[in-house]
Amino acid sequence: MNIIDPETGRQALAALLRERSPLGALKVLYARVGRFFQIPLPTFHPFVVGGPDANRKVLVSERKKVLWRNTDPVTDLLRDGVLVTDGEMHDHYRAVMEPALHASFFGAYTKTMLAQTDRVSSAWTNAQTVDMLVESRKIALLIIMETLFGVDVWNDLPRIWTPILKAIQYISPGMWIFWRRIPRLGYKKDLQTLDDYLHRIITDRRAGSPKKDLLQHLIDARLSDEVIRDQMLTMLIAGHDTSTALLAWTFHLLGTHPQVHERLVLALDESLGGQAPSAPSGWQPRLLDEVIKESMRLYPPIHIGNRRVIADMEFEGGSVPEGERLFYSIYLSHRDPEYWEAPDEFIPERFSSGRSQPPFTYVPFGGGPRICIGAAFGQAEARIVLARLLQTYKFIPLNKKVHAHMGATLEPRPGVMMRVLKRETLT
Repeated sequence: MNIIDPETGRQALAALLRERSPLGALKVLYARVGRFFQIPLPTFHPFVVGGPDANRKVLVSERKKVLWRNTDPVTDLLRDGVLVTDGEMHDHYRAVMEPALHASFFGAYTKTMLAQTDRVSSAWTNAQTVDMLVESRKIALLIIMETLFGVDVWNDLPRIWTPILKAIQYISPGMWIFWRRIPRLGYKKDLQTLDDYLHRIITDRRAGSPKKDLLQHLIDARLSDEVIRDQMLTMLIAGHDTSTALLAWTFHLLGTHPQVHERLVLALDESLGGQAPSAPSGWQPRLLDEVIKESMRLYPPIHIGNRRVIADMEFEGGSVPEGERLFYSIYLSHRDPEYWEAPDEFIPERFSSGRSQPPFTYVPFGGGPRICIGAAFGQAEARIVLARLLQTYKFIPLNKKVHAHMGATLEPRPGVMMRVLKRETLT
């Protein structure tokens, strides 16, 4: 196995402090040790792998040697959610849920995406300073709750905002990594509030009229209220938090790359011709997709995959014994200099038509049979929201320096502060 020598350890620690994120340390280890190493901390010593060959093994060719279900707080919170189940149980839940996330629904979903985007942005005053991390979360929450569960939560945002943030914090990396049984104080009340809210939605739907959405598919499959709650919370947390991160990082990158920002606005104006974005295909300029893909390359919302190994696995560089924890690093794979030219730079054109990457070098949604169930939904949402906001507002960046925070997703901290100007007022 590749060994972490003292000098590498010192450089990793320096990068951790400099970047204020474990990602800095991981980048140093990946560069100096290789695509296979073990983190040598007391009570926490997972194996970390990266690169296309390792990704292919974990996601496809040797996926039966790993389990998604771990003894982490994410399992405690999501219980039997589709994200943290394996085998036949996972396959059953996924089969129930996939129809509601099919592209055939996106025409109707687009109307909601536009309406909720306009709803949030219409509350901005001209020249107001907003945090696009917070505003993106509002939009993503409103969209996912209405499209998938048929509920308008605008008036309930003050009630559920803190419980949702606490749920995200509950499953984010923390001291529980080193001491699994550490008391988790300050969560019980908020998590119960969120549970009660979801159960009320389920009860109201059972007593009311059917709708064509994910919640109805779960009810029609005759799942129990508890299992329905698990799938709803999975989609609520995983679905809206990833979209929040993607939108916020994209605004940050556009703010720090004004030439790309300007080109994208011009391309959108030309393609939309003053009309609102409609169905999520056929209208968007190629640059919009390139920007979204490059944003997910640099800052994949789900930046690392967490697995439990149930049979010995061999990788280039070493082996992972049965029973160990394995991380496959999406973030490190996306910045591997062997496969990406200028890997730390924002270059949307690297995704232009005619260019291609080796398989499994780019895995923002995972891959194989368990590729993210909401991948198509999330990409459609990003196109609509970004296009609408850039069509109606000019965004002036105010804080160009952020760091990547490893929470449940990868977030720009302390936020993405921008001054917003209504475009019709510009001269």
